[in-house]
Amino acid sequence: MFNSDPNSKPVSAKLPKEIIMMIEKNNLVMAIKALAADENISMDAAKIRIDAYETELKVKQQQKLNTIATKQGIPNGAISFDREPAEDSNERLIKNRVKTTPEEQNFKSLQRGVDSQLNNLGYKKPLVPYWAKRLLIIAIVMAGLFWILWRVFG
Repeated sequence: MFNSDPNSKPVSAKLPKEIIMMIEKNNLVMAIKALAADENISMDAAKIRIDAYETELKVKQQQKLNTIATKQGIPNGAISFDREPAEDSNERLIKNRVKTTPEEQNFKSLQRGVDSQLNNLGYKKPLVPYWAKRLLIIAIVMAGLFWILWRVFG
């Protein structure tokens, strides 16, 4: 890595285990603060060291992915961290579909997950929901009371 200040110490990517764990959990602000406090360096110097570690980590991960891809016969350009994920072209084709908010999508995915778990357990949904049964029972009781009162007082 290029060091613009020749008087300063060279940047080393060797970090304490606690800092590495924070970086892996994407808790970068706490990692920078903890590294600056532990080694009594400025926040900028800590950020530079953490950035150097992150780039080294990404390079290693990319190399591992490339070796796996070559073993499986996948071209190296197909797997990369630098590229943005491709968007689905299906969204342009469907005009009448209503787009949902992320909260609705999360709820729908939760609903699909629960339904698939229940299907895996062999649970069958009842023909009439529980609340409809209750309303039906209340209506029958009220009709019976009305009929009795009409026969007595009518």
